[in-house]
Amino acid sequence: MKSRRNFIKTLGVAGAAATLPMQTFSIPMAKQAMIHQVYFWLHEEKNIQEFLTEAVPMLGRCPTVGRFIAGTPADTEKRDVVDHSWHVACTIFFDSLEDQLAYQKEPLHLEFIEKYSAMWKTVQVYDIAI
Repeated sequence: MKSRRNFIKTLGVAGAAATLPMQTFSIPMAKQAMIHQVYFWLHEEKNIQEFLTEAVPMLGRCPTVGRFIAGTPADTEKRDVVDHSWHVACTIFFDSLEDQLAYQKEPLHLEFIEKYSAMWKTVQVYDIAI
């Protein structure tokens, strides 16, 4: 009889846990590491090298950036699912959402925007929780 009660009790606890929001079991978002991907479409293709070597490296020097990578589209085969239309992209790794928020307010990031925003016609950002 006692083992049956323990079994029913265990089922009740498991059932209640199954109804809890997933956030209860996940990493708190402020502590969540993330990847910040930024794609730039420039007004002038002739500016790609300058933008790649002088502009975007400023972002990698921001204090809360963990890792920084910049590049241009790879010369892969043309397929419907591959977008080769952008000119320069950078991928920035942050240890937390708080670090990414601090980066948004970082004077070097703001200087980059002020100094180089006239060079791009479009910018697209993808943030990924990891």
